[in-house]
Amino acid sequence: MLLGVSALTAQAGPPASLSSGVYSAPQAAQGRDLYRAQCAECHGAALDGASGPPLVGDAFLSNWSARPLSTVVGKIQNTMPFSQPGSLSRAQSTALLAYMLQAGKFPAGRTELNDDVLAKVTMPVVRTGTVSTGATARTTALPPPEGNLAELMRAIAFPNSNIIFNVQVKDPGAPAKKELAASPFDYVAWGATVYPGWPAVDQAAIALTETASLLLTPGRKCQNGRPVPIDRPDWQQYVGALADVGRLAHRVSQERKYEAFGDVAEKLNDACANCHKIYRDKGGTEGSGAGRCQ
Repeated sequence: MLLGVSALTAQAGPPASLSSGVYSAPQAAQGRDLYRAQCAECHGAALDGASGPPLVGDAFLSNWSARPLSTVVGKIQNTMPFSQPGSLSRAQSTALLAYMLQAGKFPAGRTELNDDVLAKVTMPVVRTGTVSTGATARTTALPPPEGNLAELMRAIAFPNSNIIFNVQVKDPGAPAKKELAASPFDYVAWGATVYPGWPAVDQAAIALTETASLLLTPGRKCQNGRPVPIDRPDWQQYVGALADVGRLAHRVSQERKYEAFGDVAEKLNDACANCHKIYRDKGGTEGSGAGRCQ
């Protein structure tokens, strides 16, 4: 009798992995119809990508490796379709994921994909080549740097960090105020209206993450003429911390978690301050101090 109860309990629990069947065939069929109407134009009729990325295959699995299914559904619900983000319901977004899993050759089960399963089941772990932020990982030839360290920081890290910090006081999801067109035409003002709100935060997070590798470019100089200390372990650690918080900001932004950006901003502030107090804040102004970068 106890054995029978244990068996029933095991059957009642959520599937342990995608191979167990986490969605139903009818749910995938609903997702298929919705996909054809809302998604195929950007992601391709076969989910293999067009103007949008593929939703099946190695690239898709690598992008979501080891992440809960709930994060994929959150991405769909909060940011898709691109022209009308947030217009899909939770149920519709979940059905779309069911169809994506079916198209990716993951088996169907007897029950529908639901929030409990979404939180407990993760995407498959995909092993990819690990790229270290250290100098030893730089095996390909890079073009010589165009700007010095201070110029690079002001061009990319400073403005995009401020976009992240600004989320603490301004909700990117709030309706944007429409400004009157400037005369004469101002491309900077116009450009800020093209990808406002959450897309701007997404892009700022990506910029911070991608900038990290540029801080390790061989031959880059500080504003005072000293070489950037790319071979020092602590510098590599600080660069890695910036990349980590950039990736965190990107994940949280994709999930549209406004309330989580207080913690993200604190981590970004720490990543910047830890490096600044060792390499920047040593006398002088605007990055030119003689004691900096050593």
